[in-house]
Amino acid sequence: MSPGQGGSRVPASVVTAGFVTVLVGFTSSAAIVFQAARAGGASPAEVSSWIGALGIGMAVSSIGLSLRYRAPIVTAWSTPGAALLVTSLVGVPLPDAIGAFMFSAVLIVASGVSGLFERAITRIPLPIAQALLAGVLVRFGLAVFTAMRVEFGLVCSMFVAYVACRRFSPRYTMVIVLAVGVAIAGGDGLLRLGALHLALTSPRFVSPAFSAKAMISVGVPLFIVTMASQNLPGVAVLRGSGYRTPVSPLITATGLTTLVLAPFGAFAINLAAITAAICTGPEAHEDPDRRYMASVTAGGFYLVVGVFGATVAALFAAFPPALVAAVAGLALFPTIAGSLAGALGDERTREPALVTFLVTASGVVLAGIGSAFWGVLAGGVVLAALRLGRPGRAGPQQSAGRSVGDG
Repeated sequence: MSPGQGGSRVPASVVTAGFVTVLVGFTSSAAIVFQAARAGGASPAEVSSWIGALGIGMAVSSIGLSLRYRAPIVTAWSTPGAALLVTSLVGVPLPDAIGAFMFSAVLIVASGVSGLFERAITRIPLPIAQALLAGVLVRFGLAVFTAMRVEFGLVCSMFVAYVACRRFSPRYTMVIVLAVGVAIAGGDGLLRLGALHLALTSPRFVSPAFSAKAMISVGVPLFIVTMASQNLPGVAVLRGSGYRTPVSPLITATGLTTLVLAPFGAFAINLAAITAAICTGPEAHEDPDRRYMASVTAGGFYLVVGVFGATVAALFAAFPPALVAAVAGLALFPTIAGSLAGALGDERTREPALVTFLVTASGVVLAGIGSAFWGVLAGGVVLAALRLGRPGRAGPQQSAGRSVGDG
């Protein structure tokens, strides 16, 4: 038994993975959530309540689901959903917006309870799911090198530390990389700590109003975007890393969490994809059966976000964007490599997987739906076209809903 596998000791790599998960999730899209809240007419106190409700919702669901299934299940707010709200909430009264959030949550719960979403997801062939995951994550890998154009010394030093640690101390790679980044950023005066102040989040309850117009124009698109652009790649992350956790209970749980917290501003809580990959990879823990500790740790950090929303917002804003981009990309290198290997390894499904990867990586948005959905659709169409009239060359029968090995 290796250190950290037994007993109650929590390895430093687990804590680092949890912190990086929250750091990346918060800094990459918090500004969009603020814009969405303001578009809905939320006051500064209500904006703080939105962050608090989302943080607590993500904490409770991440910790609860991870402990229940002993798998690294990370939840997140719907970033595409927030982007949608920036425009769709303009002119919509805040009570109507809250009602639309609750209506979307009811649709998500119905998808989970009925099993419709899980039945659909299990029909996706494994190489397509792997390609989807790689397409979602590849831009974060590229961001490591594009960030060098802005802060070459900082990012290059982190990259060198990453390579050295992968050779000599792989288990603590991200711990050391993060420490190197913070030390150099601090030495170069890039950490903006002047705005830090201790402030508790004060919840603000908004009584919902159920307007048919808002439910159709806001609730339905929010449901579609959350399922197609968040929950779909979220399941792909779990399946691509070898976790066979049942999908329907996860979807139901996120929908119920949203439903309860929507009056406080939690517009959509769903399965995470990009940040979840940080907890499902070997950088979090060498033993796949112990990686759930990373998502539990992430839930703990999200709880801090929920309780000290304004303070945490200022703390995460203190990190330079180049450092955040480098930490996220380097943490995802092993997952990106494994996903590409799984997607392109079988010649019979290589081209459909490639199409899925390219469409997903393109970031194309059609009809308000993100590239993850269109990538799966395009790959599926190509796969069906290549299989047509060629029985006996159907490719692997294994689907994204079945075991994929050790991840």
